[in-house]
Amino acid sequence: MNPDTMIERVMRTDFPSFSPQTPIREAVAMLARRHTPAAPVIDASGALVGILTEKDCFRPMLNASYYQQWDGSVADHMSRDVRTLPVDLDFVSAAEEFLARSHRVYPVMRDSEVAGLLHRSDLLEAILSASEFGPRPS
Repeated sequence: MNPDTMIERVMRTDFPSFSPQTPIREAVAMLARRHTPAAPVIDASGALVGILTEKDCFRPMLNASYYQQWDGSVADHMSRDVRTLPVDLDFVSAAEEFLARSHRVYPVMRDSEVAGLLHRSDLLEAILSASEFGPRPS
């Protein structure tokens, strides 16, 4: 495989992550501040135990607006069934994963550790840059 078309080249390595005990209000604020649609949830042993998405944040946010208080932790609201991608996956296979599901972000794994996050928009840009069809925008 061509190393220039592996997702490791375009994944984000500077990303927020949360522990399951992080207060949900703090996590929602971090996602908003960092303009990221999701962040991995990593336990004390370093294992990926979930992902907190913007969609996951709407229920606690709406409850907070109604009851005038935030309640719960990341563990109470995160998605536990996390689909991941291996660090050595090629662009085409990653694009097929995005086509098959409505995910905007995938955790990228090296062995059992989260090595980065692959955003749908970053992959789209990388494929466009690598393609030979059509003129490239300036």
